[in-house]
Amino acid sequence: MAGGLAATSDPNQIEAPVTWKAYAMCAFASFGGIFFGYDSGYIGGVQSMSYFIGTIDGQEALNVASPALKSWKSSLIVSILSAGTFFGALMAGDLADFFGRRTTIIAGCVVYTIGVILQTASAGLGLLVAGRLIAGFGVGFVSAIIILYMSEICPRKIRGALVSGYQFCITIGLLLAACVTYATENRTDSGSYRIPIAIQFLWGIILGVGLFLLPESPRYFVKRGQTEKARNVLSRLRGQPASSELVEIELSEIIANAEYESQLIPSQGYFSSWLNCFKGGLWSAKSNLRRTILGTSLQMMQQWTGVNFIFYYSTVFLKNSANISNPFLISLIFTLVNVCSTPISFYTMEKVGRRPLLLWGALGMVICQFIVAIVGVTVGFDHSHPDATQVSGVASNNPAAVNAQVAFIAIFIFFFATTWGPGAWVLIGEIFPLPIRSRGVALSTASNWLWNTIIAVITPYLVGDEPQDANLKSKVFFLWGSLCAAAFVYTYFLVPETKGLSLEQIDRMFEESTPRTSAKWKPHETFASQVGMVNGMLEEKVVLDVERKGSAV
Repeated sequence: MAGGLAATSDPNQIEAPVTWKAYAMCAFASFGGIFFGYDSGYIGGVQSMSYFIGTIDGQEALNVASPALKSWKSSLIVSILSAGTFFGALMAGDLADFFGRRTTIIAGCVVYTIGVILQTASAGLGLLVAGRLIAGFGVGFVSAIIILYMSEICPRKIRGALVSGYQFCITIGLLLAACVTYATENRTDSGSYRIPIAIQFLWGIILGVGLFLLPESPRYFVKRGQTEKARNVLSRLRGQPASSELVEIELSEIIANAEYESQLIPSQGYFSSWLNCFKGGLWSAKSNLRRTILGTSLQMMQQWTGVNFIFYYSTVFLKNSANISNPFLISLIFTLVNVCSTPISFYTMEKVGRRPLLLWGALGMVICQFIVAIVGVTVGFDHSHPDATQVSGVASNNPAAVNAQVAFIAIFIFFFATTWGPGAWVLIGEIFPLPIRSRGVALSTASNWLWNTIIAVITPYLVGDEPQDANLKSKVFFLWGSLCAAAFVYTYFLVPETKGLSLEQIDRMFEESTPRTSAKWKPHETFASQVGMVNGMLEEKVVLDVERKGSAV
């Protein structure tokens, strides 16, 4: 009914049919992944360029046969962006609640562009580091809120597939970076590194300008009490008239959940809003702490797989540890595998589900990592020598073993790209209730960047060959493999299934099931009818019941 709020008891009739417009809007929003991917890819390649090394370490480095950045400089250059992104992601949660999801992403594009300008103008370590730090704040805004925004506007039946598009755009960014650095690696002027850096202008402009054409999240408007704006946005997103019963039913579902959650999680100032993310016991059905730990640990586990070791340092690692004569080409192949594999998750994320994908993905990565490590310490990378016979670009006493290691690294990337790569991002956008969703997603994304920073800082010392370095070579894959085994156990006991549920139904699933039984849980009625939604308001008896539950938690 126009102007009011319809209700239904059928949980399968809470959204309008999916339209091409929904696909197009969400697909464009996922373009934000380009930021993350391109930066991860270009910095790995640039670090191996002789001209760049000479610029950072001094021109005398160009006279060395195989110049390489000192471990501390490599660590600083790579990790400083992740450090900036960590703080940017934390700030973004507040900005998204105060100014809106879309506005926060646009602001991130502006900050990112300023950082790119400083990096492009750099002719030494100082300005480059400053530019990467500032760009990191922008990437933090985008990476945290784009997931939140997409999760809130995507239809539930294709949410997993479309949010997986964010990970696909990360892989596209990695591929573009690998192509650009491969094309400029042999330049003997500053264009060798400035061209890869400057191309990042495009990503900020495309996303920032394009978002002006997209609507704000309807759940943000509901959170702000602006019901009519939420109705108009839903009408636009679902391709239905504002007076459509389907729009009214979905709106009533969102409002009912928001009212219910606001009674359980009252907002009482800035610090109280953050503290709400940590309320409740670990095993309580409505515990916010349980969801916050789940979101932050999901992103931690994703980083522990070691995939960013491949994309940040594979060029340097293959050049220095494996004595592969064309590491840029091998890194490009790894990136192509990543790009071609990720679209598989568009289908499997909704067909197979989040939980099985993470389980089997972790197991596959364990097997690949340990094979790479075992072959390496016996006959592969660790037994390569610069004066050995060149076969297929590999300097080794056993080129077949080295080629096998490269192949299993590629298979590892396939398992990551089809499971943990998109799966962790999809889940953090789904598991938080509306009152803490922006801060919960921000904390989870910040966790990703925190562990990204830690790995970026320590990796040069793990595989470097300077006196103070561990120089692990292939043995580093024993570390990543063990952490992937931990991810398998973690998934089995702690990760729930959220496939096919609306964000409001996921809240109810958390209350009524455990991670290991969640796949069997089915919605039995709509949230609005269950909590007594009448004309956009909760019935008084339900409000009182909610208050009692809140005091129990």
